[in-house]
Amino acid sequence: MLNEYEFNYTKADFARVADLIYLRAGIRLNDSKEQMVYSRLSRRLRELQVNTFSGYLKWLEQNPDAAEWQLFTNALTTNLTSFFREAYHFDILAEQLRTSSARPFRIWCAAASTGEEPYSLAMTAFEACRSVPPPVQIIASDLDTHVLATAAEGIYSVEKLEKLSGERKRNFFLKGKGSNTGKAKIRNELRALMEFRQINLLDQDWPLDGKFDAIFCRNVLIYFDQATQRTILEKMGRLLQSNGLLYVGHSENLHYMSGWYRSCGKTTYQLTEQAIAIWSKS
Repeated sequence: MLNEYEFNYTKADFARVADLIYLRAGIRLNDSKEQMVYSRLSRRLRELQVNTFSGYLKWLEQNPDAAEWQLFTNALTTNLTSFFREAYHFDILAEQLRTSSARPFRIWCAAASTGEEPYSLAMTAFEACRSVPPPVQIIASDLDTHVLATAAEGIYSVEKLEKLSGERKRNFFLKGKGSNTGKAKIRNELRALMEFRQINLLDQDWPLDGKFDAIFCRNVLIYFDQATQRTILEKMGRLLQSNGLLYVGHSENLHYMSGWYRSCGKTTYQLTEQAIAIWSKS
């Protein structure tokens, strides 16, 4: 594809990339990301034997339905995650699970990445609920198809488990042997709670039915401008039970949505009475 060009990368190319990823996924790339874009997309160019960014981007623009768009998006998606990251949220979730009468208790993890967060949710459910398996359903979604494949597989290097207690390692993982030495696999009991789906939060319709008792959308909103954040948060509000909780990232604050969400803990929110009244009629 387009291998007649000589390799080149300019500020104009970066600006085009920023425009395209914003239109496709709503992600804002500031100038500090210029070298990150070069590093990640240059791998795609080498694989495709394309010599210029301008040639690659022109081809994308001329082929709006090409499968390469997903690979372009995957390359630019940041997937920083770990088991029980921002651990205080899992303590709040455990209490929510212990006091809830919802059956099943439904959770949407809107940025599943490579699976550490949704599996942390599943571990919390097993520890907090008295029944085995716990009456919990988890929808784990992401924009990036590659990380979702890793999440669905549920296999991690043992280094990823270093911060977990010995009890959690024993209860929730199988230790690899032979050719799998140095790896650990999520037990099937946790995997059974999970359903993985690709969801672009910018899409007009999300493939989700019913309402959720908890929505985890952590460290995602920071990549969108405020207008896009508002749209996403309003749509999530319509999917949240009236007593449900929305969990966001440690640097995310919903003060500009005070008419719709009220704080009820550290970066944890509930719907306001106003929002419940409006959205219950729609």
